[in-house]
Amino acid sequence: MSESTIRIGVVLPDVMGTYGDGGNAVVLRQRLRLRGYAAEIIDITLSEPVPDSLDIYTLGGAEDSAQRLATRHLQRHPGLQRAAANGAPVLAICAAIQVLGQWYETSAGERVDGVGLIDVTTSPQPERAIGEVTSTPLLTGLSARLTGFENHRGGTKLGGEATGLARVTRGVGNGVDDGLEGVVQGSVIGTYMHGPALARNPELADLLLMRTLGVAQLTPLDLPEVERLRRERLRA
Repeated sequence: MSESTIRIGVVLPDVMGTYGDGGNAVVLRQRLRLRGYAAEIIDITLSEPVPDSLDIYTLGGAEDSAQRLATRHLQRHPGLQRAAANGAPVLAICAAIQVLGQWYETSAGERVDGVGLIDVTTSPQPERAIGEVTSTPLLTGLSARLTGFENHRGGTKLGGEATGLARVTRGVGNGVDDGLEGVVQGSVIGTYMHGPALARNPELADLLLMRTLGVAQLTPLDLPEVERLRRERLRA
């Protein structure tokens, strides 16, 4: 962790910025600032290598062609992999799960080798999953129901080194009939939830921040508008 300012890396927003997932970094920054921490967002584009020195990283969704570009870039510049190996938290949304996995298949049936950071594989499913998804968390440190919006056709199968983030109560989730949503492995947390996910799940945001800061707890925040958003989306 940096000595003064917490640096939040948004990885390849120029090709993996679908569905407003860049908002996750904004949520992290604001929740840090409200607690008195200095924080900044650093966009890492295709024009530069991914640094391994940031404090936390986020990746968003993408379509097939953009996924390939992102995969090649991360393979060529493995800063994210080094950072994760050193314990830096990584939040991977939707297609980012597939890119960070062992391999994924495009909608045309082409198999693409992934980055290999997490033990998952992804294949197209017969129907696209679109709509609200809710789930019960399985990850220690989370107790509140998770809520988001899913929009994907990929079905992600977890290997032996990965575990599920949550168990689906509504929606599709990973989409391979195991009832799971998302993936957890090492310092990586992946989910198919858009929304942005952290705006709708402040407990998950704070868990990532606790890992970033290396602390067991954070000062609670009184943000009634966040709770109103959660109630509204859970009702929906």
